[in-house]
Amino acid sequence: MTKPLFILNGPNLNRLGKREPAIYGKTTLAEIEAMCRDEAGAIPLEFHQSNSETQLIDWIHEAIDAGSGIIINPAAYSFTSMAIMDALKMFPGPIIEVHISNIHRREEMYHHSYMSAVATAVIAGLGPGGYRAAIKAMWEMLREQPA
Repeated sequence: MTKPLFILNGPNLNRLGKREPAIYGKTTLAEIEAMCRDEAGAIPLEFHQSNSETQLIDWIHEAIDAGSGIIINPAAYSFTSMAIMDALKMFPGPIIEVHISNIHRREEMYHHSYMSAVATAVIAGLGPGGYRAAIKAMWEMLREQPA
């Protein structure tokens, strides 16, 4: 695989490890990135985080032109951003939506993600290990695609 896998992280995920550890755990985003790079092995990764909706959309556009797949934890934008959803609709490859917590066990406002409607798969509630599971699943999806 020569095209990179894009792993995109939304707002406040730069505060992982300190932010509500009872919900999100004590693993930092830097540790998640290291875990992803280790899991991906030779698969090239573009790993990004932004608190800006605009920046996330720009990275999705970049992935449309140059990426093999997208793993995205849109965080709070999951529940508010039709703009990110619309950008993801344009991506021709597999998309996996990841949530560290199980959004369906949380308050009602976290139950409906706009991204789920366009994602190939959704992983929620596995903690930081959800990223590892997403990379494994993405690898399988990409291997099954016609050349």
